[in-house]
Amino acid sequence: MTYLRKSAAVAAGLVLASAVTAGCSGAASGSGSGSGSRATSATPGTSSTGSTPHAAPTETNPPGDIPDNQAYVAFQPSSGFAGFTVKVPEGWARTTKGSTTVFTDKLNRVQISPAVASAAPTVGSVTNTVVPRLRTQVPKFANPKVTVVKRKAGTAVLLTYRGDSAPDPVTGKVVRDAFERYAFYRQGHEAHLTLSGPVNADNVDPWRIVSDSFGWR
Repeated sequence: MTYLRKSAAVAAGLVLASAVTAGCSGAASGSGSGSGSRATSATPGTSSTGSTPHAAPTETNPPGDIPDNQAYVAFQPSSGFAGFTVKVPEGWARTTKGSTTVFTDKLNRVQISPAVASAAPTVGSVTNTVVPRLRTQVPKFANPKVTVVKRKAGTAVLLTYRGDSAPDPVTGKVVRDAFERYAFYRQGHEAHLTLSGPVNADNVDPWRIVSDSFGWR
């Protein structure tokens, strides 16, 4: 009987030891598996949230803005009265009709028109003759303002106004334009320099470069 009790006690001890060993082994295995899962989910160089840095947006000029690095070249009429020069943006498309020359690029325009004049233009003459004529020529002509300004060539009568552009031949789109029309005069000759582009474009500096470059020869 004593022998049987000892054998049972030994057997029970072996079962308990096996259970403890299996439990420890399972805990270690579970712990190792959890660590391995977290390691593989983290990649060097990325955050724990998996977010990636956003690329900086590409800077572009708004429609109608003339680039700051725009180059300019001197223009002198080859026919008609050619007693003046003016700088125009290099590379712009050029068209000539009669004595009027036009340079265009995208939404911007430079128009140069010489004329014979018996007297120098004034605020009154531009207000009473030029403004009414433009009302019939420029779609939705509005906000005319006539002033005298100084440029390197001397004084000029400046007419600013707004109007719609001609419809795009492909899309039919119409742009609301801002206009600057300078009237320069010397010895019976008048030169009209008209600069135009979209209302929201920031072309103050380019238009000043062009208007300041006008000079009599």
